[in-house]
Amino acid sequence: MIYTITLNPAIDRLLFINGELEKRKTNRVIKTAFDCGGKGLHVSGVLSKFGIKNEALGIAGSNNLDQLYTILEEKHINHDFLVEAGTSTRECFVVLSDDTNGSTMIPEAGFSVSQTNKTNLLKQIAKKVKKEDIVVIAGSPPPHYTLSDFKELLETVKNTGAFLACDSSGDYLKLAVQLGVDFIKPNEEEVVAILAEKADSLEENIRSLALKIPYLVVSLGGKGSICAHNGKLYQAIPPVVKERNDTGAGDVFVGAFIAGLVMNMPIMETLKVATGCSASKVMQFDSSSFDLEAAGQLKNQVSIIQLEER
Repeated sequence: MIYTITLNPAIDRLLFINGELEKRKTNRVIKTAFDCGGKGLHVSGVLSKFGIKNEALGIAGSNNLDQLYTILEEKHINHDFLVEAGTSTRECFVVLSDDTNGSTMIPEAGFSVSQTNKTNLLKQIAKKVKKEDIVVIAGSPPPHYTLSDFKELLETVKNTGAFLACDSSGDYLKLAVQLGVDFIKPNEEEVVAILAEKADSLEENIRSLALKIPYLVVSLGGKGSICAHNGKLYQAIPPVVKERNDTGAGDVFVGAFIAGLVMNMPIMETLKVATGCSASKVMQFDSSSFDLEAAGQLKNQVSIIQLEER
């Protein structure tokens, strides 16, 4: 089984306008739609689309629980969320236009999780997760979820012996590296920030960090990514596509990468599949969708270069 953990889920409210978003102008909304938000939920959606059994865990607010569950049902995401009484799952406002590229995201911070639910999540993990499972912790924690809380969460998963992927940032990402998780996906700046001793080149820094992490993927933005595994570096160069909304593209990459591992694909094929799915995602208007057929075609346009050690 694959479990995803979203500590700070969201309901994405997609606001469609005509033209560019401008200050001191009435930017009239012509259409509104809703999607699930939070990196772990996006990963679950990808796995479900691949037909891979998974379950989304996390903590949601009671006030708008029905709305969140309706969206998850539409996305075919199985879930077993803990519920925080008297509060609401945060909303994330995503402004989009039919005739311009990209999106503008305005996320709420989310609610503070009670100590009871922090403890209940650890108990839930210890009960559910087995050694042969995969756990993906993705996204930033909610307000007042401390590094100590996060450390306890990581250690609880590691104690099960399961494969642990962590797609977080800042000090939470540093902590994940210190505790020796199995997969991370930092960007170029984060690679440098994590390392105590830094080399002169990005490749050298990646090789150094990869000594601690079995599966390391470094995001290069529009230039693709570099994956380090088993002492080798592979650069994935994505196809050029029309960008509509890049929100969630990295999450789709992570979900497809994990899917590739589950299906025992070679690492270069896994990279191609993940990059193709991510490219398909940016062509969509919502926050989590991608087209499997289009992703398959885009996969064939992905270039993989093995980087030799200098």
